[in-house]
Amino acid sequence: MDVIEWLLKSEPAVRWQATRDLTDAPAEAIAAERAGVPHEGVAARILQSQQPDGSWRREDAPAWLTTLFTMQLLRSTGIDPTEPVVEAAVARLETGLRWNDLGGCWELRPPETGGNTFFEGEEEPCINGGALGIGAYFGRPSQRLVQRLLDEQLEDGGWNCEAPKSSRSSFHTTLCVLEGLLEYERAVGAAPEVALARHRGNEYLLQRLLHRRLSTGEVANPEFLQFAFPPRYHYDVLRALDYFRADESAPDPRMREAIDIVQGKRLPDGRWPLDATYDESLAVTLDERVGQPSRWNTLRASRVLRWCEPRSSLRG
Repeated sequence: MDVIEWLLKSEPAVRWQATRDLTDAPAEAIAAERAGVPHEGVAARILQSQQPDGSWRREDAPAWLTTLFTMQLLRSTGIDPTEPVVEAAVARLETGLRWNDLGGCWELRPPETGGNTFFEGEEEPCINGGALGIGAYFGRPSQRLVQRLLDEQLEDGGWNCEAPKSSRSSFHTTLCVLEGLLEYERAVGAAPEVALARHRGNEYLLQRLLHRRLSTGEVANPEFLQFAFPPRYHYDVLRALDYFRADESAPDPRMREAIDIVQGKRLPDGRWPLDATYDESLAVTLDERVGQPSRWNTLRASRVLRWCEPRSSLRG
């Protein structure tokens, strides 16, 4: 199978990223593909399902959870944040809702109740990493939220939502924060403190070969080898490698085993399956099924391999 051709026959969110990351198409062709993202496919459905108060909702999940993870998915589509329809959606979210601590349960409430805007985050670093990344991508980078995350970095270089009760970092939380910090650097430019914190966080993951316990060398969690999309806050080695690829740094030798895991999960026809999905709190669903070939996983795995092994074939 011609994997790239299969990806290019997908919806705009996948098609434009495949064009950018896996072909040598000119900038004009890439821009033309991206222009369709707000008008068709998952990004269009997300924009259409926003509530008047700026949130995204579903009956079986709190509004903050659905809003956070739906906005993360919108960012994953690579939609142009300067599109007027996108700017309007982001402005509704920023002005219409605030974080409020309701007896230990965080929720989104009308602005007159006080509290941080959505893009200024709340308490837990895994949530705040997501909020920071979303805000930075959509033109609302929060320096105050960055400072909070820098202050919460643990001695081993990572982050954990259970701190200070736990002094050991979490793979999940660390990657959520690193993704947010990277997006912040992209938005504001050089930020030495942030770069240093990310270097320490990167080392936390690399010292563990992206999936192993430092103490015993065992696989830290079998789920780290299951490639999920959308991942929400869940860690896996494909998500980690795609973060390092986005950092535009050279591959590190300590990634070798994780890269081999990605290669080993490739199907005989050259595609990658969907191992898991965490879409139960999303306002929209994706047209992919666990156990079946996944365009999102194939896109991400293919560009990771192109980054770390430029001569590897993408054909089955």
